[in-house]
Amino acid sequence: MIVHPIDYRYGTPEMKRIWSEDSKIKRMIRVEMALLKALAKKGYLSEEEAIKAKKLAFRVTPERVREIEAEIKHDIMALVRAITEVTNCRWVHFGATSNDIIDTATALQLRDSVKIIEGKIRKLAGLLTERAKRYREVVCLGRTHGQAALPTTYGFRFAIWAAEIARHYVRLQQMKDRLLVGQMSGAVGTQAAFGKDGFEIEEEVMRLLNLKPAIISSQIIPRDIYCEYIEFLASLATTLEKIALNFRLLQRAEVGEVMERFEAKQVGSSTMPHKRNPIDSENICGLARVVRGFVEPQHQSAILWEERDLTNSSAERIILVESTVLVDHILTKMIKVVESMEIDEESVRRNLEMQKGLNLSEAVMIEMTKRGVSRQEAHEILRQASMRAYENGTTLYKELIRDERIMRYFKAEELEEIVKPENYLGTAAERVDRVVKWVEEVLG
Repeated sequence: MIVHPIDYRYGTPEMKRIWSEDSKIKRMIRVEMALLKALAKKGYLSEEEAIKAKKLAFRVTPERVREIEAEIKHDIMALVRAITEVTNCRWVHFGATSNDIIDTATALQLRDSVKIIEGKIRKLAGLLTERAKRYREVVCLGRTHGQAALPTTYGFRFAIWAAEIARHYVRLQQMKDRLLVGQMSGAVGTQAAFGKDGFEIEEEVMRLLNLKPAIISSQIIPRDIYCEYIEFLASLATTLEKIALNFRLLQRAEVGEVMERFEAKQVGSSTMPHKRNPIDSENICGLARVVRGFVEPQHQSAILWEERDLTNSSAERIILVESTVLVDHILTKMIKVVESMEIDEESVRRNLEMQKGLNLSEAVMIEMTKRGVSRQEAHEILRQASMRAYENGTTLYKELIRDERIMRYFKAEELEEIVKPENYLGTAAERVDRVVKWVEEVLG
């Protein structure tokens, strides 16, 4: 019986394969076999025994592990028994505790997951940067508080998003050294079963698995490491939701500047045939909220009795899997949205012109101040002129040229140039260029 939407609706096949139960079992077998090889190197068993055991161990089936677990009620001991059944090797799991196997196998899953996420962050940052360059000169209405503000450009908007995604890429690079660690430290972390060989055995196991050993651990890897990972995913999901929310706002019928691509046979509504809903962006926003919800339970899972208790185990079986699968899912969605989105430049210009120059009031105020009027006085004069334009349904320019307080400082043709949106963009284009250069350097 399929219950969870991840099984049938959300997530990419490649990410779900990494976090499947079968995949977890295979990775735990890899850890057990790396331990055997490390033990062989120290003379506990022969190299031949270790090689033979490795060849046989991967005959273990998840079904057999589950069968044994149903009887003995312990997942790792079930795995150990299943491996021992097929290998007949008495050294399986020697000196290890359950979480030596579980946490190190999780590190292998995280490594493979991070590689996928990293690639998609790179791709998204590159797409946003390309859009920033493409729309560098497309002047549009800026909005603050949902209201018309100064003009900006679509290139500037995309540059802001590109820089934020690139910062997540940098954070991920910085985090990997702390995240991708395993352990082979025994029941309370002292490596007592290995004696003085403990460091060398652990280092060899990690070398074989291409991981780093945790600098210190108790029975489990310290959970601040997982907390940082979940916080990273939550922060990344928040950025994706922010971008998706803005796409949704810009796709509203009364704005109509941005449009998700709508496929030929796609249905927008069960009752309104005309609908073209931004479903991918809405999907991103909804699932990002689920991901952020895992931050608190993961922090709670870091608070454990002494060398460990089991309160983290059940929660992390859900937290690590779902947060990783869902972030990969919404990253994939966002890439699709950005790749296929359309910008209606006619609507962009129409919305800009609908403001009748009122959103350029600051430009006139700034120029008046430069010409000798106090900034506060200029603000009040422009406020009054703007309110008259609202009331009379005229343009700001028409109200300005009727105001003697303003016209003593300007010629009509000067004001006409000042209230053109493309003439009040400051360093918008240069800031886009700076972001493009930085992101390209970050991505290498």
